[in-house]
Amino acid sequence: MRRFSLWLRDKPVVADSALALFLLVLDLVVARDSTSPAAYLVFSVLLPLPIALRRVYPRAMAVTFMVLSFCTSTIGYIVGDPTVHAALLGHGIMLYTLAAYVGRREGLWYALALVADSAYGMAMITGFNIRDLALTATYFAFCWVLAEFSGARRAYDAEVAARHAVAESDRERRAHDAVSAERTRIARELHDVVAHAVSVMIVQADGARYALRTDPATAEQALVTIAGTGREALRELRRTVALLRTEHAPDQVPQHGTAGLAKVAQLMRDAGLAVELELSGELDELTPEVGLGVHRIVQEALTNTLRHAGAHPKAWVRVHRRTRDVEIEVTDSGGVPVHPESRIQGGGLGLAGMRERVAVLGGSLEAGRTPAGAWRVYARIPLALPDAE
Repeated sequence: MRRFSLWLRDKPVVADSALALFLLVLDLVVARDSTSPAAYLVFSVLLPLPIALRRVYPRAMAVTFMVLSFCTSTIGYIVGDPTVHAALLGHGIMLYTLAAYVGRREGLWYALALVADSAYGMAMITGFNIRDLALTATYFAFCWVLAEFSGARRAYDAEVAARHAVAESDRERRAHDAVSAERTRIARELHDVVAHAVSVMIVQADGARYALRTDPATAEQALVTIAGTGREALRELRRTVALLRTEHAPDQVPQHGTAGLAKVAQLMRDAGLAVELELSGELDELTPEVGLGVHRIVQEALTNTLRHAGAHPKAWVRVHRRTRDVEIEVTDSGGVPVHPESRIQGGGLGLAGMRERVAVLGGSLEAGRTPAGAWRVYARIPLALPDAE
């Protein structure tokens, strides 16, 4: 049953078609009381049709159902048939659909149209009856309340999923940074091993060449040293290359430039962080090192804001490329801290990591509270490394 339920969730037309078929059968049961069966049957078929597409085209189907309802009352008055269509229960379904899937404003507009439609139908066919009015109002109120609960639940699930995506992205990024740092360390060790070995081999080879004729024993010992040093260097080289052979980066490498920054901002918005992004200058033409640095700083600052800036956080991101450097400024709204269980836990190394990254690129970083209580991260990264100028 759970598998069938998940299958239905991905195919809303199937479930809604079954609901429309139920309304059709219910309406046909009442058809025997109609004084004009032909007209009644026509609207018995037409009224449930919008229900089948209510979640695919909610606004259009709501308007269609309302128009059919007005036509039903008008035709019923013309032919003198006072029988009320059971399929008009679909009004409550449409009200629920708009309030839960589209928004409260559309739901309120539909509710106002329902008041007009109900008044029109009672005036044209059934007449005003306090009992009918109470039952109708109760039914519609129940549909609205149910929509509020359903919409709130879906919004909560969507935010949890978005926050989970942010946490997963943050975890992958930290793992990738850790692997990159380890690869850098191994590369340094490789350089030290190879440089040391080659230096020893060169010195021993020069000594062996001078001692080859005058002191064969010394030359032989130098050659033994060269061979041993070479074998040891070769073992170290093979070991290090084996470690570097496998790529540990995530499947999706971060996209840099304006597109990458916009993607990060949208990911944070989906997680519940209101982000205002201001980009200026030719950011898409930055070198890969600088572009990655800008991307990582913005990503880390926004992740920290999502963790610590309060229950309804907001952040302002400004990235501006100047003549010789790039300015990055991320400011949050501050606020009351959220409950610890609601936070995305981190390792506490975000600020230190940003400082190290900026320092490697030859820039500077400032982070701290503003007089208004907000947290501000400001970084400046030169367009070219100091040793490349």
